[in-house]
Amino acid sequence: MKDAAPQTIYLKDYQPFGFVLRSVSLTFVLSPNATRVKSRIAFEPNPDAPAHRFFLHGEKLKLISARIDGKAVTPEVTPEGLTCDVPDAPFIWEAEVEIDPANNFALEGLYMSNGMYCTQCEAEGFRKITYYPDRPDVMSVFTVRIEGDLPVLLSNGNPVKSGDGWAEWHDPWPKPAYLFALVAGELVAHSDSYTTCSGNHVDLNLWVRPGDEGKCAFGMEALKKSMQWDEEVYGREYDLDVFNIVAVDDFNMGAMENKGLNIFNSSAVLASPETSTDMNFERIEAIIAHEYFHNWTGNRITCRDWFQLCLKEGLTVFRDSQFTSDMRSAPVKRIGDVIDLRARQFPEDNGPLSHPVRPESFQEINNFYTATVYEKGAEVIGMLKRLVGDAAYAEALDLYFARHDGEACTIEDWLKVFEDVTGRDLSQFKRWYSQAGTPRVQVEEDYSEGTYTLTFTQSTPASVATPAPQPQVIPVAVGLLGQNGDEVRETELLELTEARQSFEFTGLGSKPVPSILRGFSAPVILERESTTEERAFLLAHDTDPFNRWEAGSALARANLMEMAAEGAVPDSAYLDGILAVLRDDTLDPAYRALMLGLPGQSELAASLAEKGITPDPMAIWTAVETLRQALAEHAQDTLPRLFAQSRVDAPYAPDAEQSGKRALAGAVLALISRLDGGAEAARQYATADNMTLQLSALTCLLKTGKGEAELGAFYDQWQHDRLVIDKWFSLQVMMAQPGQTASVTKALTQHRDFNWKNPNRFRATLGALAGNHAGFHAADGSGYALLADWLITLDPVNPQTTARMCSAFQTWKRYDAGRQGLVRAQLDRIMAQPGLSRDTSEMVSRILGA
Repeated sequence: MKDAAPQTIYLKDYQPFGFVLRSVSLTFVLSPNATRVKSRIAFEPNPDAPAHRFFLHGEKLKLISARIDGKAVTPEVTPEGLTCDVPDAPFIWEAEVEIDPANNFALEGLYMSNGMYCTQCEAEGFRKITYYPDRPDVMSVFTVRIEGDLPVLLSNGNPVKSGDGWAEWHDPWPKPAYLFALVAGELVAHSDSYTTCSGNHVDLNLWVRPGDEGKCAFGMEALKKSMQWDEEVYGREYDLDVFNIVAVDDFNMGAMENKGLNIFNSSAVLASPETSTDMNFERIEAIIAHEYFHNWTGNRITCRDWFQLCLKEGLTVFRDSQFTSDMRSAPVKRIGDVIDLRARQFPEDNGPLSHPVRPESFQEINNFYTATVYEKGAEVIGMLKRLVGDAAYAEALDLYFARHDGEACTIEDWLKVFEDVTGRDLSQFKRWYSQAGTPRVQVEEDYSEGTYTLTFTQSTPASVATPAPQPQVIPVAVGLLGQNGDEVRETELLELTEARQSFEFTGLGSKPVPSILRGFSAPVILERESTTEERAFLLAHDTDPFNRWEAGSALARANLMEMAAEGAVPDSAYLDGILAVLRDDTLDPAYRALMLGLPGQSELAASLAEKGITPDPMAIWTAVETLRQALAEHAQDTLPRLFAQSRVDAPYAPDAEQSGKRALAGAVLALISRLDGGAEAARQYATADNMTLQLSALTCLLKTGKGEAELGAFYDQWQHDRLVIDKWFSLQVMMAQPGQTASVTKALTQHRDFNWKNPNRFRATLGALAGNHAGFHAADGSGYALLADWLITLDPVNPQTTARMCSAFQTWKRYDAGRQGLVRAQLDRIMAQPGLSRDTSEMVSRILGA
C-alpha cells in the first residue's frame, strides 16, 4: 500500500507557533547506528499566537525519555511528532532520542558519508534529529556539545571549548532549526583568515577528506572575494569569529548555508586545474558566493514560512549573479542566465509543474526548490531593481536589513521597504509572486511622419495554479537603431501595466529598427513578427550585447524549426552573420563562444509546440547536426586562425580572460573536428595539461565517432578521482547517438563505479540520459523505461533526489501520441509502486495532471 494521502498545507492557514524558544542546548553522543541526542529547550507561551496544543515534529526517532521542569512525562507519540500537556508558563523541556545515521540514505537529518557524520536540515530535516518545532519562524540561540571519537567535531557559531573526544559550540545569533549543522569526521583543514571592514578577525577553514587538500585554494579565494564584495556592494559584514566550509561527497543539493558552518557537495567546492574545467571553477565561485551571501539574506533575515522560500533564494540568486557579473563578463553572465532560464524554468512555468514564485499550497516542500523559486525569483528582484533604480534599490536594501534583522519575514515585508523608500504602490508588481506562467508580450509597430509607435499586448496562459491571470508590471528596455546601424534612441525603460499599451517615439527622420527587451529586462516570451533581414541587421549592429546574441539565436531558431518541420536548408543569413562575429576580434572571446551556440533541442521542441507543430526529436537532432556542419564548412577558412589565436600560453588560471579564450577555442575545435575527423582534437588530448582542454578534446573525439582509446585512457588516469569519474559517466551518455543512448546508459549503470546511492553519480548518469533530448525521447520508449526503472529503485532510499528527477517527464504532452502513451505507462508504473514516497507521488501526480 502507498502511504496515506499527503496533507496539503496552505499559505492562508499560517498561524504563529504557540511558544517562544529562549534557548536550545543539544548534546550529541555519536555512534553510527545508535547516536543519542539530548535536548534541553526553554519554552514560554507566545503572547502573539493563538492558544493551541504543544506539538513537536519528529520522524524516525526512538524516544528514550522526556521531562518537563525535571519531571518525567509520557508524551503521545505519532510518526509525525509528539504532543504533551505543558504548563501555561515558562518551562524547560528535556528529551533524549536515539537515531541511526549510518542507515539514513535519504541524506536528510543526521547521516553518514564515507565515515563522516553530517547534517542536512533544510527544509524539514531537523525533525529527524530530535523532537522540535521544525518550522522557519521558530528561532533560538543554540549551544551544542558533540561527543565522539573522531578528531574534528564542528557545529554552528563559535567554538567555546573542547577536550579529548568532545567539543562545544555556541551560536549567538537566533536561527531556525533548518540552519542547524553538525559535522564530525577524519578531516583536514585548508585554513586562512579575513579581516572585516570594521577590523574583526575571522578564521576561515575549508574542511576536506585527506587527499583533497590540493583542491581547496580556489574555494578559499572565492570565499574571501565574496566577503569583500558583500561589504563593498551591500554593506554586509560577517558576524562570527569563524567561518567553516565542509566538503561532503553524499549530498542532495549543491550546498547549504548553515550559520557559520556551510556544508557543500564536494563537486561545488573542490577544484584543481587538472581535475576541474573552467565551467567547474565558475560554478564553484558562484555557489560559494551564494551560500556566503545567505548569511544575511536567509540567515540573519529568514523566511516566516516555506511559502516565502523565494524571499531568501530569489534574492540570494540575484546577488550571486551580480557577483559573477562583477568578477567576470556581465553580458556573458546575463546570456548564460537566460539560456538556463529558458531551458529549465520556462518549461516548468508552462507545464504541469507550474506554480507561482510564491506558491499558495504544497504537500512536500522539497518539491518547491525549483527553477521558478530560484531563477524566476531572481528575475523578479532584477525587475524591481530596474524599476526603482540603483540608488533606491540600495536604500531599500539598507532599510530591509535594519528593519528586519533577526526576524522571519514575508514577501509583503520585502515589498514594503521598497514602497516606503520610493513611494510607489507595488500591489500590481506583487502579481509576479502570486501568478504562475510566463507572460507573452506581443508587439506591433507603426511609423508615420517621424513618429514611431510600439504597441504591446501582454497575456499569460491560464493554468491550474492561476486560472485567471491579470496584467503584470513588465519593464521592457527598448532602444532604436537607424538604418545605417547607429543608435537613434538610447535604451529607455518602458513600463507595461495594462493588457494593451502604446508608446510613441517622436522626431525620427526615418523608420527605425527596434531593439526590444534589451538585457532581457523581464522573464517573458516576446512575440513579434520580424524578417530574416532584420534579425541579421541586429546581429550585425545592435549595441546591446544581449539582444545582439538574441538576434543570432533567433535566426538559428527560425532556421532550425523550418529544417525540422519542413526540411529546409541552412540559412545563409545566419551563417554569414555568425562568420562576421567570429572575425570580429574586438569582441570578448567568451561572448563569441556563446554566439556559436545553438538553441537547445528541448527549447526547439517547445518552440515548435508553441506554433502547433508536434516536435519530432529525431528531426530536431538532424536539423541541429546539419546546421552545425554547415557552419563548420562556411567558416572553415577562419577556424584555424581563430583556434590558434585562442590558445593560452600562460600558466593555467581560471580567470575570466583565460576562460573566455578556452571557451572560444573549444567551440571552434568542435567545428574543426567536423572537418578533420578529430585530428586536431586528438593532438589536443595528447598534450592537454588541464581538464578544460582534455575534456573538450575528448568530447570532440566522441562526437566524431572516435575516441574509444582516449576514453579508456581517461578512465585509467582518473579512476581514483570520484568527481572526474562523474564527468566520465556523464560524457558518454551525452555524446551517445540517439538510438544508442539508453543502451549506453544501461551499460554504465552496470559499471563497478556506478553507485546509485550517491546523488552525484546518479545525476551524472541518469540526469545525462534525460538531458540527451533525442536519446531520451527515442521512439521505442527505451529512455523513458530506463529512467523509470531507476527512479523506482531510488525512491525508497532517497525520495528527494527521485522527485526532482521526475521533472524529466514534465514536457511529455508536447510530443506525439505514441511517445505520450509510452511516458504515461512509465508514470503510471511509478505511481503504482507500494510505499511510494510523498515527494515522488506529488511530483508524478502533478505531471500526470491529476
